[in-house]
Amino acid sequence: MRGASPALVLNADFRPLSYFPLSVWSWQDAVKAVFLDRVNIVSEYDDEVHSPSFSMRLPSVIALKQYVPLSRKPAFTRFNVFLRDRFACQYCGDVPGTSELTFDHVIPRSRGGQTSWDNVVAACSGCNLVKGNRLPETCGMIPASMPVEPTNHRLQSNGRAFPPNFLHESWRDFLYWDSELEQG
Repeated sequence: MRGASPALVLNADFRPLSYFPLSVWSWQDAVKAVFLDRVNIVSEYDDEVHSPSFSMRLPSVIALKQYVPLSRKPAFTRFNVFLRDRFACQYCGDVPGTSELTFDHVIPRSRGGQTSWDNVVAACSGCNLVKGNRLPETCGMIPASMPVEPTNHRLQSNGRAFPPNFLHESWRDFLYWDSELEQG
């Protein structure tokens, strides 16, 4: 079980450092951080680690003792473009998976378009090929959402919609406590 006992890492304000990818450390790194007095243990697994003179339960949730401020602007990366666009083609709406997703310049580079937040959208390879170097108006392919630079908050919010493969029950309160509630 120890190999599958990662620890959810929270900032000092008890929010995950990152939602997507989810901020997790291996059990070894978590235990090391405990001994270096860099984190507080918030929750534990039932499994233990032992040495000849010591035993401890493995941490399942840890919180940093020092707050790590998030950068004000998210990095302009392919992954963050996909996350902003919720991993969906902005032309047809399909969600093909990251291996089939590309990015498209709304105003093609050959027509003066820049590689920037406000000119790049996620696109499936089929739509990207059909659009080619044409302008959206001339080919009838208008993005569902016009590209804009996202805030870190928007990327974190979008990331919450994509739960990781492994989600221990002790993590749930810390991952979704600030999610908006449905009214009914």
